Amino acid sequence: MKHLELRERVVEACKFIEEKGLNWGFSGNISVRLPENGLYLMTPSGLRKSGLRQEDLVVVDELGNVIEGERPPTSEYLMHLTVYKARPDVGAVVHAHPLYVSVLAALRRRLEPLLDEIIVYLGGEVEVAEYALPGSEELARNVVKALGDRCAVILANHGALTCGSDLDEALDALVYLERAAMVSVLCSLMGRPNLLPPEALEIERQLYLLRRGLS
Repeated sequence: MKHLELRERVVEACKFIEEKGLNWGFSGNISVRLPENGLYLMTPSGLRKSGLRQEDLVVVDELGNVIEGERPPTSEYLMHLTVYKARPDVGAVVHAHPLYVSVLAALRRRLEPLLDEIIVYLGGEVEVAEYALPGSEELARNVVKALGDRCAVILANHGALTCGSDLDEALDALVYLERAAMVSVLCSLMGRPNLLPPEALEIERQLYLLRRGLS
């Protein structure tokens, strides 16, 4: 079985997001771009993520064909592969259903730039991808359009997708996203939050682009 270390990291990541309350049960999925051109390691469909084993993971090509593994890939494989195609800088994708992000998803409300970390680590305000059925090509297109060059996007009435140059960065983005969503929801109970000033937005946006090699 190839890529044992990456397989172990994906299994650990599935347990991590459940332990942190960022995902539950059968929901969510994770993928990693493999060193081989056009191959991706993905979580399978139909299994509880917290109970995954390394041998449950599958390797697919850029069309979603299973190259290695006995199970079908996640039903959201098109969303993952479309992000990879659009974003050569992305090495890992995490899709999950965190509570506070899901509140924003149900409201179809984007995450405004109210904290520095939203710009520095996520790339800017987090947009909402228009609703489409889970697993559909339409949803994949909507997600890529709303994601742009950032590291997070909210899926209308669904959940969240984060990405990064590697799995650690994608997980960090998910944690930052949920924390910022929590702050946004709590602020809405007390009043309208003050957004970052334009000069800070510009400086931090450039830092984000520079760190990701997109400037």
